[in-house]
Amino acid sequence: MDAVFKALADGSRRELLDRLHAKNGQTLNELCEQMDMTRQAVSKHLAILEEANLVATVKNGREKAHYLNPVPINDIAERWIGKYERGRLKALSDLKKNLEREDR
Repeated sequence: MDAVFKALADGSRRELLDRLHAKNGQTLNELCEQMDMTRQAVSKHLAILEEANLVATVKNGREKAHYLNPVPINDIAERWIGKYERGRLKALSDLKKNLEREDR
């Protein structure tokens, strides 16, 4: 999880993940067009995201397509958020259901 937290700590890497979430399977060139940084900088950020298993790549000839892997983020959510907020979220869900029943 340390590698995931390190990767998520940088705003540029979070932006890359957001861009992959919006359109999965982009090449380095496509990602560079959208970012205000050099190709080398984008490549370094992608390497950190790959190391953290947040991005997976598939080679297609000379190009690599980059895909978002949300599993490590979900693992963090379950480990660090889920167990602490489960009771509150259930209470809010129950309240919502009760209020929706009353509206009918």
